[in-house]
Amino acid sequence: MNVSESLRQLQPYVPGRSVDEVQRQYGVQEVIKLASNENALGANPKVVAEIQKNASQVFRYPDSSYQKNKKIISHFFDVLPENVCFGNGSDELIDILIRIFCEPNQDAILIPAQSFVAYKVRGHVNRVKVTEIPLLKNLQIDISAMVKALDRQHRIVFLPNPNNPSGRYLSKKEIEPLLQAVSKQENTLLVVDEAYTEFIRADDYPDMIKTFKEMKNLVVLRTLSKAYGLAGLRSGFMLADVEICNWVERVRLPFNSNILSSCVLEVALSDQDFIKKSQGMVWQGLDYFERELKKMGLEFCPSQGNFIFFDTRKDSSLVFDDLLKKGIILRPVKNYGFMTQIRMTVGLPEENKRVIECLRQVL
Repeated sequence: MNVSESLRQLQPYVPGRSVDEVQRQYGVQEVIKLASNENALGANPKVVAEIQKNASQVFRYPDSSYQKNKKIISHFFDVLPENVCFGNGSDELIDILIRIFCEPNQDAILIPAQSFVAYKVRGHVNRVKVTEIPLLKNLQIDISAMVKALDRQHRIVFLPNPNNPSGRYLSKKEIEPLLQAVSKQENTLLVVDEAYTEFIRADDYPDMIKTFKEMKNLVVLRTLSKAYGLAGLRSGFMLADVEICNWVERVRLPFNSNILSSCVLEVALSDQDFIKKSQGMVWQGLDYFERELKKMGLEFCPSQGNFIFFDTRKDSSLVFDDLLKKGIILRPVKNYGFMTQIRMTVGLPEENKRVIECLRQVL
């Protein structure tokens, strides 16, 4: 059948290996998966209890207006309910924004190279040109180059902060030139993806929620998949100007946020002790990884996410396969153009220790 040329050239997203798959293929019973930036603590027990409480309601459609949950978000972030839209994960919102504001085969999106692959994939799926700006040598996003490349053809600029897979973040001072450039182009959106914002330790991390209240063409993406431990519920949301949200509400599918993800939102947000526990686990794990990688003489990026990105100095596929035989699942990132690097999620302390032991063995 005849298929669009843009889709023929599309490289589909490849998820990490599953625990069951590795157990079957390699005959190992104990498998540690630190590949998908999931919360090693699992889901909040209070959230699990709320899911069980509402499980009998899955035969019903959720309230498609999500008014109750919009009020919950608006109260938590001090915004208007009209500034909130929900998505089936933030990935869906990325796709919706491109479909709304980009004309196929005419407009373009501007992204950092070697950043979250969904930006590029959804751009190509929607027949939109993708302009990628190479990272700096230290793998930081090159804001100056993005500002220079920005023109009126670029209807959306996607900016992950912190970036995945590097883990590097942009400070308030670093991001300011791009904010100023986009604010002068009223028909261009700046979409700041803050999937890992709960893990930030840097004092100079910019407050984009405060900024979006003053900048009508700024969108902030958030997710409950990482710090909140709800990746399986696919619960994402965006904060934006009322006009932008009105368009998203018009275009999104009805019931795009399922009834279980809707019913747990208030419990998840209200229990910030769980988030503090998750942060403490991640920060302790990152410090441990950095110490051990230094001992092995391996280069890594200082991370503001719940993962660390390091150079094995070997073909990462070989290292990945050797670790699989020991029941360890990490994430090689050749699809991002990194041939020897691996991304490793922070796990529980005993998992982190086991992974470092195995990494020493295979290297």
